[in-house]
Amino acid sequence: MRSDGEKKRVSIVRYERKQDSVRKAVELCGGLDHLPRDARVFIKPNIVFWSKAVRFPKWGVITTSRVVEDMVILLKEHGIDKITIGEGMVTFDPKDTDTPAHAFENLGYTLLKKRYGIEYVNIHERSFEKRDLGDGVHLNFNTDFLHADFVVDLPVLKTHVQTVVSLGIKNIKGTIDMNSRKKCHSADQERDLNFMVSRLLRVLPPCFTLLDGIYTAERGPGFDGKARRSNLLVGSRDIISADMVGAMLLGYEPGEVPYLVHAADSEGRPVDLSDIEISGERIEDAASRHQYAFPYTADGNLPLPMKRMGIEGLSYRQYDLTLCTYCSMASGPVLAGIAQAWKGEPWEDVEVLTGKSMKPTPGKKKTILLGKCMYQANKDNPDIREMIAVKGCPPSPRKIVEAFHKAGIPISPDLLEQMDKLPGFYMRKYEGKPEFDDSFFKVE
Repeated sequence: MRSDGEKKRVSIVRYERKQDSVRKAVELCGGLDHLPRDARVFIKPNIVFWSKAVRFPKWGVITTSRVVEDMVILLKEHGIDKITIGEGMVTFDPKDTDTPAHAFENLGYTLLKKRYGIEYVNIHERSFEKRDLGDGVHLNFNTDFLHADFVVDLPVLKTHVQTVVSLGIKNIKGTIDMNSRKKCHSADQERDLNFMVSRLLRVLPPCFTLLDGIYTAERGPGFDGKARRSNLLVGSRDIISADMVGAMLLGYEPGEVPYLVHAADSEGRPVDLSDIEISGERIEDAASRHQYAFPYTADGNLPLPMKRMGIEGLSYRQYDLTLCTYCSMASGPVLAGIAQAWKGEPWEDVEVLTGKSMKPTPGKKKTILLGKCMYQANKDNPDIREMIAVKGCPPSPRKIVEAFHKAGIPISPDLLEQMDKLPGFYMRKYEGKPEFDDSFFKVE
């Protein structure tokens, strides 16, 4: 994938009509040029999260079923018969297979199978193969993905609280197994999350990337961010170029996105758009700044909304790159539980540590070590006066509640025991707004 001196083609298209807009985005950049008719094609959508319990704001979180179906139609027109849609979403229970099946059914993938003869798979129920990504990095990838002749990468156009943006390259992370995903959130500062994401390119089959920006998201990747109706599609046969243009549309120079800096350097590419040719819309006409980080106090010890509530006696450190997806899923419900538990009386100088690298602050009375990695990193730390450890990987909701109760913070057990219902609360800010249309996530 190294630069050969030829300009990389990227299309930017306004989404206007079913089939027509995706077709235009593909054709402007030659997205399916040279694709053999007997190719085995793997489609990788972005399904970060799913709840069977409630409706939740899928906009800007999940690839629209509209774009998925439109790509299937184009592939079928191209003579492609072997099409597999594959995703490995994150669930509260890593052994949960019912939730992915429910997602595939409700997103219309079962209907796509009947209508077009495609297959769809939950990669956590499939086999994996270890691959050497160089520099001592080994990760396990889904075999359907690895052995495809061609990949159609369909991420959402959104920012990300850890990697600034989450686009085509980051979407490949959904093809690796759980242990590999945890490994990506390394405590090694030289081989951090951004470094690991950039290395995913080294096993990528020939690929077409289409960024689904019908809905975009600030402070993604989850439902607790803020969705926008942006009506944008970005296509390219070069995944780095697609991500660079996508970053620009979200308001960031490629050089501000660390994984793109790593990727460009690895491929001998400039960290700008100088070797990219754009057709369709102009970036300056379509770009809109999307914030990526949740606001914290200047010292990083408390989310700003909690500070404004007047919460005292608690330090809940700002997340870092070592916090893996499985522990981060609990963060939103935990913070909501803390906010509900606050009654105006200061707590007992409690500190909460997450991820793999944080160290306790000397003098704190109680230190909650949230997750197995944090416990292993600090179990013998002499700066901890009273240790309250939650050792699970990921930690169970019940153990989290017990830990906070022991620290004197009475989080409601119901909140964490029913985490799958929490996304429903985020629907309120979108209710009644016609631009947020559920039909984009259905096959009719």
